[in-house]
Amino acid sequence: MSFSLFKTRLYAFLLDYLIIVLYGVLVVGGISFILRSTITPLFSHSPVTAQWTGFLLITLPVSLYFVIAEQSIWQGTVGKRMMGVRVVDQAGKRIGIGRSILRTTIKFLPWEAAHFVVWNLMLPSGFSEMTLYVILSAVYITVFLYLILPLTNPKRRSVYDWGAGTVVINTQRTS
Repeated sequence: MSFSLFKTRLYAFLLDYLIIVLYGVLVVGGISFILRSTITPLFSHSPVTAQWTGFLLITLPVSLYFVIAEQSIWQGTVGKRMMGVRVVDQAGKRIGIGRSILRTTIKFLPWEAAHFVVWNLMLPSGFSEMTLYVILSAVYITVFLYLILPLTNPKRRSVYDWGAGTVVINTQRTS
């Protein structure tokens, strides 16, 4: 197996991030515009309600995109496919839904933790600012580890690859 370079994985994620941004602008922006009177209170009264609303509108659909794509016959998201890489288990086989859910959950945990902090800083909550900044610092450290770990091991695995027992490998691009 030829393991994907960090640079290739980063480009693949940036392509996927472009899709996420387009989804956010078109779908979430459209829903927010059309249902403004219903949506606005969900983001302005309680950090718990804001967190759940954001999770249901953004995190869950984005996570499903990764879960479904990475366990599919394509073994990767649109970005991964465009960059010629795929997600496999350590034996080089297609991953199942459970492994894909685990991988995606670990991957997006810092994202959700950051959302938790933001909503609890913006809206009144029972958490002290110090507690929230400690959580945010842990998010930054975790993201740093996610980025640096693939540079430190021969299979170029990130934290979520280790946790889910996956690797990202190069594959032939089809023309």
